[in-house]
Amino acid sequence: MNLPQINNTNVSSHLSQADIVQQTAEQIMKDFGMFGVEITFSGNIDTAYDELHKQLIEQITLLVERNYDLLLSVLYQVDITDREIYKAQQELPHYSHIEIIAHQVIVRDLKKVLLRRYFKMKDNDNNLQQESLI
Repeated sequence: MNLPQINNTNVSSHLSQADIVQQTAEQIMKDFGMFGVEITFSGNIDTAYDELHKQLIEQITLLVERNYDLLLSVLYQVDITDREIYKAQQELPHYSHIEIIAHQVIVRDLKKVLLRRYFKMKDNDNNLQQESLI
């Protein structure tokens, strides 16, 4: 397995496996839940991106209007940088600023999930190689 390459235009291709979609949704719910912001997921893989994106847009809009400092804390937790937001704005000009931020949350948490899986598989492969040498 190669290190996953995720960018703003290929997110949906990575959201085709049920377990990856579920883990990404759980990561988003965890990241926002730490700050008392509820995100839910129906479990429908076919509409996962749209479902999560819509909820994130709604929650981010509320945070911009009511508690901007909390939004900054959530974005820090998710690990979204200004540079990533700027890059996404260039690549997705049809998205509003809030839609970009919501998209970046999905992208970043998908990256977390895929990187965890990658290193877990790599670790398992190394363990199997070591066992075969014994």
